[in-house]
This record gives sequence, C-alpha cells and structure tokens, in this order.
Amino acid sequence: MGNLCGKQSKDDNFQGVGRTLGSAPAPTTKASVPSHVASKGGSSASKPNPKVGGPSRTVGGSGSETQDPKAAAAAAAEARANKPVTGDLAKKLEEQKRQTRNQTLQQAANENRAQREADAATEARNYN
Repeated sequence: MGNLCGKQSKDDNFQGVGRTLGSAPAPTTKASVPSHVASKGGSSASKPNPKVGGPSRTVGGSGSETQDPKAAAAAAAEARANKPVTGDLAKKLEEQKRQTRNQTLQQAANENRAQREADAATEARNYN
C-alpha cells in the first residue's frame, strides 16, 4: 500500500531481479582478513601470537583448586553472613533478624498499646 499520488522511490527494495521461493540464496562475500594476520613475515613491532594450550580447565574453575559446588555455595553463604554490617537500615535489619519470637511479639504488643493510648488521648482532647 502506498501513496496514490506520490513519486516512486529510487531506493526501492523490490527493484531489480528477484528470486523464487526455495531457490538458493545469493553467494556471500568473504570477510576481509585483519591486517595484523595478513602481514605475518616482516614487522617485529607486531603483536606476538597468543599461546594456546596447557591443562584443560572447567568453566568457572580457579586453576588447581577444584571445589564441590555445594561446598562453594556454602562458603559463599558464610562469607555473606559474616560480612560486616554498614549503614543505618542494615543495622536495623540485623537487629530485627536477631530478635527471638517472644521479643518480636513483645515489641508488637508495645506498639499496639502505644497506638491505643494515642487514640484515647486524641478522643479525650476532642471531647468525644
């Protein structure tokens, strides 16, 4: 669908010879060879080729140390747990985590009592 009164574009994508469905695609052009690979012989200022080889390693391995994934996860969790706490919010969160169930219930009861007392004071002030 196009403009009925417009001019035909010179950069039309469907201009030229097409091909039928199922026919072979146009041959691809070869990529250019990088300059440092093409000039192997002459220059001593070129980068040395990287050495490939050595013992095989697993992905994520740290060389000679091989550790069970469960042990590695446990060590990471211990490191996170023992990390020093910084910041006000982090300290408050740590304090809440360390509370026992009874301490948490006691704190909730104190907050409820304070709320009831504030509501009673408001009612007394308003003469309701």
